[in-house]
Amino acid sequence: MTRIGAKDELFGAQTLRTMGHAPYGGADIGECLATLARVQGTSLDSWYGEWTLTANRMQALAEAEEAAGHMETARLAYWRASNYFRNAGTLLLGTPLDRRAVEANLRQTDAFRRGAALMPTPPRQVEIPFGDTTLPGYLFRTDGEARDRPILICIGGYDSTAEELYFFNGAAALARGYDVLTFDGPGQGTALLQRGTVMRPDWENVLGPVVDFVLDLPAVDVNRIALIGLSLGGYLAPRAASGEQRLAACIVDGGEYDLFDAVLQRMPGPVARGFAEGRPSTTALLRRMLRGLERRPTAGWSLRRGQLVHGAADAVTYIDMLRDYTMKGRAGRITCPTLVCHAEGDPLGAQAPQLYDALTTRKQLITFTVAEGAGDHCEAGARTLFHARALGWLDSILRPASVLTGSGY
Repeated sequence: MTRIGAKDELFGAQTLRTMGHAPYGGADIGECLATLARVQGTSLDSWYGEWTLTANRMQALAEAEEAAGHMETARLAYWRASNYFRNAGTLLLGTPLDRRAVEANLRQTDAFRRGAALMPTPPRQVEIPFGDTTLPGYLFRTDGEARDRPILICIGGYDSTAEELYFFNGAAALARGYDVLTFDGPGQGTALLQRGTVMRPDWENVLGPVVDFVLDLPAVDVNRIALIGLSLGGYLAPRAASGEQRLAACIVDGGEYDLFDAVLQRMPGPVARGFAEGRPSTTALLRRMLRGLERRPTAGWSLRRGQLVHGAADAVTYIDMLRDYTMKGRAGRITCPTLVCHAEGDPLGAQAPQLYDALTTRKQLITFTVAEGAGDHCEAGARTLFHARALGWLDSILRPASVLTGSGY
């Protein structure tokens, strides 16, 4: 991981992720480093308190500047507040659900919307019909004459939100002439924390209603609908694409091939084999091991978060549920051109080459290296470089004429 002065690896990774949104208005690097420096040890209470303090300061700045008529300053301050509120609550995700995480989600959503309302072309808040509920999101549209435009659907990961997806990929895509749809699917953001909708493996059945929604929008080119997924979305997006034939392209940012196999690879060999085979004695041993791990503030965070996201009763149940999260036998069903991105120093995306090898459609693999500052999970410290390559690839698929003439960006 790129070292930014954090004593704890998780704290460092989450701060780098937050700082990575600076080019798109979601952070100030100095504010992030100063906040990180105040966090005490591995205390999650301290983490929450310090990031909330910084977020409150940005919120107050935004409100004062908006009242003074300084709308651009206000917009950016609201957006930094939103991202900092999100970061404050992220590490509290787990079971039982901490009410502070729910409050942080509400506040990040409110701050983002107040900032977005000050954009030259504000996004439309949407509710995508999904079974007996809806999925909340945002539709961002490019300026200019009414015409059929390409659209990029953005999928996040375990703890990203529809609001953060604007900073991750939305802003960069808008700047390149794409309309953008961000949304919280099952197990994500508002859908999880405010509505209790947990994660599911069959995202081909999640994406279908989303594409139906897009097709009902005016001025969308139905032949240029693209999908991008990051982090856990590196599984969700290709899984969705494996059952959705209406996509023109798919970008996988941190490809994941089989989540259960990935977890087994982090276990001692005998434990992994016994658990995979369902041996009761091994399951009991693993349960004891995980109980100790999940009590650790930062080392146990991913286990606690996973139980919340998947609606699992305990850590062993959560891991067992991951058996259904696989692209084995499904990768070959993807028909649209697919870009698989692989960050060199990211163990969570180590299966990207496996996913790439299993694809039978037109495909490309791009490796982002540590030497160029892009080796972290989802290229957290080098998002502009990621967008140059990934969205450049997308341009070559969806807008070849504009690329050839040099007018694409």
